[in-house]
Amino acid sequence: MTAVRAFSKLIAALSLILLASGLLLAATAEAAAPRLEEAQGVEAVLHHNFRPIATFRATFLGAPPAARVRKMEERINALTPREMLQPVEASPFNFDGGRGMTVTAGDSILFAVVDGDLDPQEKLTLEEAAERARAKIADALQADAAQRRPDVLLKGLGLAAVATVMAFALLWLIARATRLLVGRLQRRIEHEDAGNKLRWARHGWLLVQRVSQLFMGFLWLSVAYLWLTYVLARFPLTEPLGERLGDFLLNLLEHISTSFIGAIPSLTTVVVILFITKAVNDAIGNFFRAAKDGRVHAPGLHSDTVSATHRLVTVIVWGLGIAIAYPFIPMSDSDAFKGLSVMLGFMFTLGSAGIVNQLMSGLVLVYARALSVGDFVEIGENAGVVSQVGVLSTKVINMRNEEITIPNAVLIGNPIRNFSRLASERGTLVSTKVTIGYDTPWRQVHALLIAAAKDTPGLRPVPTPFVYQKSLADWYVEYELFAHMDKPLERIPVLSALHANIQDQFNTYGVQIMSPNFEAQPANNVVVPRENWYAAPATPDSGSGKS
Repeated sequence: MTAVRAFSKLIAALSLILLASGLLLAATAEAAAPRLEEAQGVEAVLHHNFRPIATFRATFLGAPPAARVRKMEERINALTPREMLQPVEASPFNFDGGRGMTVTAGDSILFAVVDGDLDPQEKLTLEEAAERARAKIADALQADAAQRRPDVLLKGLGLAAVATVMAFALLWLIARATRLLVGRLQRRIEHEDAGNKLRWARHGWLLVQRVSQLFMGFLWLSVAYLWLTYVLARFPLTEPLGERLGDFLLNLLEHISTSFIGAIPSLTTVVVILFITKAVNDAIGNFFRAAKDGRVHAPGLHSDTVSATHRLVTVIVWGLGIAIAYPFIPMSDSDAFKGLSVMLGFMFTLGSAGIVNQLMSGLVLVYARALSVGDFVEIGENAGVVSQVGVLSTKVINMRNEEITIPNAVLIGNPIRNFSRLASERGTLVSTKVTIGYDTPWRQVHALLIAAAKDTPGLRPVPTPFVYQKSLADWYVEYELFAHMDKPLERIPVLSALHANIQDQFNTYGVQIMSPNFEAQPANNVVVPRENWYAAPATPDSGSGKS
């Protein structure tokens, strides 16, 4: 209730300000008009009680139009209440320069209209112009006299009081309804589950509050405007101001409704074009979904590029649809739309250079099929599994379970090692190296490394791990063990377990993992006797270079 009282006081103060402003503006306009017209030296308008009476354009008896109007205002303001009730009449007269009509209230001369005051475009006779001015000044004087009557004043105050009570009641109802609707929406948001579709509303709650406040303020100002229009029209003195406010509102509503009705054909055309665009886009979407599921095959369309191609075609289709519909949008050819288009184009030109570079780089990545989601890749110093290939950047999860975001332009400028692309269903290859002296049978080393790989969890027994002799150095042989694994993200713990098993296997069979260096030729040749070629755990059937 405190808030309602505060807002009510605010609206009351605002209404008083609007009333005072209206009176002040009208009085200022009435007083400023003769001065402006005097400066121009062309014409001057006589006003009384916020009513335009007549326009004077001729110099009469040496007085310009503005000076004539000032004299007329002085004579009208000098009338007594009794003289205001006298009948207002117009009588002709002649002077050296032509004819005129004198408007009088009883015995008091108010003003005179002469031939030079007539507007050629209106095509009125002197008598018709004088009669119109007489009727207007008579209405103004009657309103001035009626305003002084206690019954008229009391009636106006009573009606204004009733209108004020109704206005405050409407303000209270608007505030109450707004609070109820906003509170209900807030309670609904608070009771939503985390996975509900309205989760976005939690982040937009502040926006909802601001929109509701703006809407309530608009309704309050509308009520205040209607209240002010009604109250001003209840008093004879300010009735013209109320009529102007009412006419302004009616003209505004008429203009809006006329514009809306006139825009219906264009809006209908826009809706039809957008509907056709959506239908075409849906048909294309069905084709691409079928291609992604493998139900449709098209030349040059791979499963890795279906989604990107679908997005590109969607953008092209909607761009064409919007471009075709744009000329039919109401006011699309106005200066406001043109200025907005220029501003948006300028902003896009300045800020889109980097974005376009990233977009084009993303398209190159997609259509080159350098990587896809789930691939184990190495990009520069970063190695991990691709979790997302976006239009601007690519996300990679490394072995430390860290998500690394790499801009697509950076990817294009660096070599990409994809360990998964050729692995297919065999899994990703993992390898490790050891160097063993020439005095250890190579078949035994092969068997020990393969046995260690088979005992390591995370490595696949099929395909069978294998060993390559990478080089024959001066002092030792370099062996590299290769094995397949299904989970590239576990590369580090799997390699750690493999290294531990290699040590266990070598220790079990008394083979030391060492790369010897000789400063002098040993007394005996560093060779493996033939009887030791198949030292355990090697077997004759493992004597090939690949097991």
